[in-house]
Amino acid sequence: MEHSKLYVGNLRYSATEQELEELFSQYGEVKSVRIIGSRGFGFVEMGSPEEARRAMEALNGKEFLGRTLRIDEARSERR
Repeated sequence: MEHSKLYVGNLRYSATEQELEELFSQYGEVKSVRIIGSRGFGFVEMGSPEEARRAMEALNGKEFLGRTLRIDEARSERR
């Protein structure tokens, strides 16, 4: 894994950034969490690519607040 930022999809609309931070902090340092409005997805930036990989492997396909998470490496934004 090249980057430490993860895309987190299939979130329950009522999920909070604090709940996501608590979930991901089990796998390393969480630098930032951002849920995009009420669209059911967000981004989590971990402290290192290794921590991001560990979190992705552990949480992708797992249930969180009644929904099955879809986690992938976030695509880099090019402008």
